[in-house]
Amino acid sequence: MFSILKQKPNAIAQIKGSESFPNIRGCVNFYQTKKGTLVAAEIFGLPCGNEICKKDIFAFHIHDGNSCCEDKNAETPFPKSGVHYNPNNCTHPRHAGDMPPLFGNKGYAFSLFLTDRFCVNEILRKTVIIHSGTDDFISQPAGNSGKKIACGEIKGWRNGKCQ
Repeated sequence: MFSILKQKPNAIAQIKGSESFPNIRGCVNFYQTKKGTLVAAEIFGLPCGNEICKKDIFAFHIHDGNSCCEDKNAETPFPKSGVHYNPNNCTHPRHAGDMPPLFGNKGYAFSLFLTDRFCVNEILRKTVIIHSGTDDFISQPAGNSGKKIACGEIKGWRNGKCQ
């Protein structure tokens, strides 16, 4: 699997923070393999907890919307990012868009995992969302994971690369 990371990804999502969290930035790369989709995420500028026991764990999902544009009149950031990607109507946390959480490390997170919940072609033109809280993996429909704090639109590689 590690050799795949040397190749160009099949799709990317350039992550940007909401108006309230402008320092969040990063990239999520999606590689289609015979065994599933390999997802590699590198995120910078995540909020850090000040309490000794506070865990910097952020819910990380694919949503079914197609835009990360913000609307100052909307109740929530990224209103066109949609809700959890769930084409098979599964209960949470079995949505196709449910991904492992991001574990913050002094504002930085790196995650690499393989999933068979979706193929790259199925998630093109959808969004990746980072939430402010931890996904409890129980509450419906979104795991009580908090506000959307960052978003990235999933695009095919030919549309650009993360910087």
